[in-house]
Amino acid sequence: MIFTHHPVSETGSVVLERRSLELQDTIHDDTLWLDMVRPTREEDLKVEAFLGITVPTREEMKDIEPSELLYVEDGARYMTGRVLSKVSDSEEPGLAGITFILKGNRLVTVRYEEPQAFRMYTLRAGRATGNGPAAAPSGETILAGLIETVIDRAADVLQLQGERIDRLSGKIFEVKEDPSARNTALQDTLRALGRHGDLISKQRESLVSMERILLSLSATYRTAKAPRELREDVRSTLRDLQSLEEHATFLSSKIQFLLDATLGLVNLEQNNIIKLFSVMAVVFMPPTLIASLYGMNFKAMPELEWQYGYPMAVVMMIVAAVLPYVFFRWKKWL
Repeated sequence: MIFTHHPVSETGSVVLERRSLELQDTIHDDTLWLDMVRPTREEDLKVEAFLGITVPTREEMKDIEPSELLYVEDGARYMTGRVLSKVSDSEEPGLAGITFILKGNRLVTVRYEEPQAFRMYTLRAGRATGNGPAAAPSGETILAGLIETVIDRAADVLQLQGERIDRLSGKIFEVKEDPSARNTALQDTLRALGRHGDLISKQRESLVSMERILLSLSATYRTAKAPRELREDVRSTLRDLQSLEEHATFLSSKIQFLLDATLGLVNLEQNNIIKLFSVMAVVFMPPTLIASLYGMNFKAMPELEWQYGYPMAVVMMIVAAVLPYVFFRWKKWL
């Protein structure tokens, strides 16, 4: 599916109008943004013929080599980044590869998923962007707006994860008297921390890929002497992105601390169980020794002939079991 975006002036305000383009339709010359969502080979050929570019395939977009993610070919600048998105074949959010192609005054985006940031920017671009010629959109301003929206969305995700991690932190150190409830809570906490850590790791990877694109754009605009306003927007967006990376690093460190704390509590629970078995073994060791002595088949055992020999042995075993228990309680080992 191909979506085209055309500039439209309404009451002096410049907006982008979105149109769905079928394969047999003609691409208008005033098109500024071609958004290709899960394109077919025929749609790739149509765009390639219109702009004189080569649309990368889905396999090529998965390449991790920097030279395959950022390059210039036939006068077009290709930039591939990773954006956090709800992946179609998974229940958990994943990273979706998106290729941005700048050719002249036009932008082409190639993607196979539906990131929330794209929907947000499409709605924003359909509203008034300002008055006067300075507000006129172009492929470069659309690209800057898309990246800015991706970063805004990343900030929302990190803020939400931070709030969830804070709630988990309170639960980890909450005192529960019921051992079974405490063990269940620790297991649930470990799973939740794993999910949050995985999501933050993916978000950091997305931010790093966007940083590469912004650094490349910044160097290009500085060399080509692009409009100052555009260069300032890129630098400002880059600073915001780097601050988000620091925040993501802080959240990752906090998750690691909470993981260590949770595992420490799990070890304490295991130590308590092992300690209980050890104490029980020590408590029953003296009675076992007494029972073993009187279970020997020796003829010269005068206690066997005593009238109260059996009660005496039972009392000795009880006393031998109670004394270690009282000692452990006095030492507060139990």
